[in-house]
Amino acid sequence: MDCCIVPLGRHNLYTISTTDFFYPLVDDPYLQGKIGCANVLSDLYAMGVVNCDNMLMALSVSNGMNADEKDIVTKLMIKGFNDLAREAGTEVRGGQTIINPWPIIGGVAMSTCTPDEFIDPIHGVEGDYVVLTKPLGTRIAVNLNEWIQKGSDNWTVAKEFINFTEVYEAYEAAVNNMIRLNRNGARLMHKYNAHAATDVTGFGIIGHGTNLAKNQTEKVDIEIFSLPMIKKMGLISDQFSFFKNFKEGFSAETSGGLLIMLPSQEAAEQFCQEIYELDGFPAWIIGRVIAAKDPENPRAFLSENLEIIEVL
Repeated sequence: MDCCIVPLGRHNLYTISTTDFFYPLVDDPYLQGKIGCANVLSDLYAMGVVNCDNMLMALSVSNGMNADEKDIVTKLMIKGFNDLAREAGTEVRGGQTIINPWPIIGGVAMSTCTPDEFIDPIHGVEGDYVVLTKPLGTRIAVNLNEWIQKGSDNWTVAKEFINFTEVYEAYEAAVNNMIRLNRNGARLMHKYNAHAATDVTGFGIIGHGTNLAKNQTEKVDIEIFSLPMIKKMGLISDQFSFFKNFKEGFSAETSGGLLIMLPSQEAAEQFCQEIYELDGFPAWIIGRVIAAKDPENPRAFLSENLEIIEVL
């Protein structure tokens, strides 16, 4: 699902690897480097892989910048990526750099594992509880920030529903979540016997939830009964047709949280409590795994009694 798993054919070892990259979505190139690194590593963490053995960096230097801009922006993106890699206990040992109209940052993360060091995302069963480790709404928050800077017509509409302070708080919340590693979540997946997991990124929570449901050995659906979202992002999504898919669960997220199937309510509650103690950020029980209503088409879906949880 999230990674390539290659059996090495000796000593019962597997190489697990993933690749990803991003265009800029925040103001600060240093933070953009961190986001790029966190997003690459997230796929390993979604497999329960706690330790990354090696990273490669994929970097694009913008030919739309002057020499000074390129020097400052590129160095800061590299520094952010490298700093977060070291925070994750790994290092960047190579990669590739190209010239492109847009600056781009991303790369490859790899780990060599024994079977007990990763969690094959196939063991979800009816009765599992589903946990999400980061709130939704990063796409809307970064767009609001951009609209203010550009003085766009969209901001003229949005400011009737949200003020400058609330936008900056939402933007800061989005950035803090995007640069936060999912590593502790991966650790706790082992402690609480997670059956399967994925991370929520480009396909939205329903898109990734459906992929997760389809990947299970048993025929199961994921019923989502609550959506944690950054404060006021749901209200803003109501005002723009191009954000309509947010409350439908299909809005893209960047470096989003882990969506985890856990074997009991007690395990899910303890997981949420412990990850808050470790990271200082909440996680939520957002759904249940149920028998698939259509065994030929397992899916994730939003409950008719969906609860919206606004996250400060």
